[in-house]
Amino acid sequence: MGTDQTGADGMRAVVATQAGGPEMIEVALRPIPQPGAGEVLIRHAAIGVNFIDTYHRSGLYPVTYPMVLGVEASGTVEAVGPGVTRFRPGDRVAYAPAPSGAYAEVCVRPADRVVAVPADIPFDLAAAALLKGMTAEFLLRRTFHVKQGDVVLIHAAAGGVGSILVQWAKALGAVVIATAGAQAKLEIARRLGADHLLLTEQPDLAERVREITGGRGVPVVYDSVGRTTFDASLAALARRGLMVSFGNASGRPAPVDPLRLSRGGSLFLTRPTLHDYVATPEELDASATAVFEVLGSGKVKIEIGQRFPLAQARAAHEALEGRRTTGSTVLVP
Repeated sequence: MGTDQTGADGMRAVVATQAGGPEMIEVALRPIPQPGAGEVLIRHAAIGVNFIDTYHRSGLYPVTYPMVLGVEASGTVEAVGPGVTRFRPGDRVAYAPAPSGAYAEVCVRPADRVVAVPADIPFDLAAAALLKGMTAEFLLRRTFHVKQGDVVLIHAAAGGVGSILVQWAKALGAVVIATAGAQAKLEIARRLGADHLLLTEQPDLAERVREITGGRGVPVVYDSVGRTTFDASLAALARRGLMVSFGNASGRPAPVDPLRLSRGGSLFLTRPTLHDYVATPEELDASATAVFEVLGSGKVKIEIGQRFPLAQARAAHEALEGRRTTGSTVLVP
């Protein structure tokens, strides 16, 4: 591990030295960046830990090493660059998604990719909720418009995004079939409001979904697990149903023959990313506002199941990939 001390002109940052496991994570001392035109310098109060961080570290998503990990954080604007009118020093802000660099004490970000954090939202909640919350927002309200009475299947329902999806879907009036990898996590999903509970790896998962839906199947499946659930997810869909594959927790699914979609009932398959749903500042602000509003209303509650010091980011990755986490995980600088 590198230095654990912050110098007058340096900051601690967590670096992936090369593609591989959590052992590739080191803490290093880096120069404090300065904001350029259109940028803000943010001193982090809390940093979100997400599965995409493990994809960057492992090499599943191609990046250049060494790299500072992390795409989400909250904190206070410390300085602004030329031309910035959106924020001023002292403002409470958060950002996600973003280029890597969040696993650090401070970070520079384009001002138009940063959002304001309401005074009633704590920094750790903002860091735990923004990326996952905006993901849930676009999945439920734009990728598929969930409405009153829809029956939806949500995998990994006790996880960071899954736990938000369950609560928000219920707030929209949906009937939720939730899956998880263990009974203890199913109990979490039940407390979140899930109507039906199924173990992820039970061999008759699709058949059980069809029993629950009177043989029809569900109009949409939200699948962040990937390889081990993909086939059952497709088999659980109703005619013209939508398979939303948005994660690879168990590995990348095998390639799909398009004819399989026709044989399954003219199915739809999408692999959306948050970047494409918050591509403009207006979309970003609208999504973040919806997240903060649903949090403020109490309809969605975020459990921060784990807090790690920034220097223990390696342990955070080990826990996340070992499926030993519930809810959200944050790093504290």
